[in-house]
Amino acid sequence: MGPLSGVKIVEFGGVGPGPFCAMLLSDMGAEILRVDRTSPSGLGVEKEIRFDTTRRGRRSVAVDMKSEGGREVVHSLIAQADGLIEGFRPGVMERLGFGPDACFAYNPKLVYGRMTGWGQDGPLANHVGHDINYLAISGALSMIGRQGQPPSIPLNLVADLGGGGLYLALGIVAALFEAKSSGRGQVVDTAILDGVASLLTTFYGYTSGGLWNEEREHNLIDGGAPWYNVYETSDGKYISVGAVEAKFYRELLKAMGLEGAELPSQFDRAGWPEAKKVFADVFGTKTRDEWVAAMEGYEACFAPVLTLKEASQHPQYVKRNGFTAMEGVTHPAPAPRFSRTPSQIQGPPHTDGADTDAALTDWGISAEKLVALRNSGSIA
Repeated sequence: MGPLSGVKIVEFGGVGPGPFCAMLLSDMGAEILRVDRTSPSGLGVEKEIRFDTTRRGRRSVAVDMKSEGGREVVHSLIAQADGLIEGFRPGVMERLGFGPDACFAYNPKLVYGRMTGWGQDGPLANHVGHDINYLAISGALSMIGRQGQPPSIPLNLVADLGGGGLYLALGIVAALFEAKSSGRGQVVDTAILDGVASLLTTFYGYTSGGLWNEEREHNLIDGGAPWYNVYETSDGKYISVGAVEAKFYRELLKAMGLEGAELPSQFDRAGWPEAKKVFADVFGTKTRDEWVAAMEGYEACFAPVLTLKEASQHPQYVKRNGFTAMEGVTHPAPAPRFSRTPSQIQGPPHTDGADTDAALTDWGISAEKLVALRNSGSIA
């Protein structure tokens, strides 16, 4: 049903942004076959497969890509595919015999999606790294957190998933669209470092214009302003306010009982510390849920800070069917939403090699060939 229905993609098994990208494309209707190793990856994180939620909606085959038979299998899969997703270090796919040039030789329409942290070239290309390192080099990490404290780690939402998985998905979809008219595939070189820089575009503009202070909590939306901040309530929970516009700021003051109070003007930066203390004192007089009730009816850009469990049960998500349960695990619904070709989760996560026989049969491998491949150890 999804907008990518009919698209076939081969995903080389990995962790982090690659599987997240594949999940997005699968939710949009693409048929994605994940190629995993015939032996455990040894990542050191053991969990039931049903909890590995970004692996949802794709079948898995276990192939020894270093064996002659295994390489034949993978080549036959790629020959049928519209797209490919890989997240190895630069040069690994080439050494395995599945680099872009080799694949384009027998499938010139292939969209070849590559995911790395640093990029395919440059002095850091072959260095190891994780989300936090890409954030650090990009400059993003220096901007997040409270004044006088180390930078705060925004989970792996900004680099791995935002700068990596989302940009790879966008790039693949764009290249698939172009291939329909040109009849030619291309490489989508997605570096997480590039994606984070792209996400920082607005802030490069602010900085160039002298509108951004490199010291944290000195800017409009980094916790510097009293009206764009997080405050603790009397029950030890938190609320958020984001009343940037003057009309929303006036509403916020009304809801807080501060209308007419002697406060610095909204954009008087010198007065922000004083105003933040007043705000903190006021918000500390009620519980989080009491503030939710008190803010009802005011256009104050207010929201309680919820846990994941609380969020999944919030009336806004409930009304929009924002979550679904699968094998006892909560899954966020596919996003974005399409009016005519709705996305849907195509099934639960599959363990490595769980679908080797069935999936390879569907992709044109004969029963006799499967027996030979298994006897040789090329598949598991």
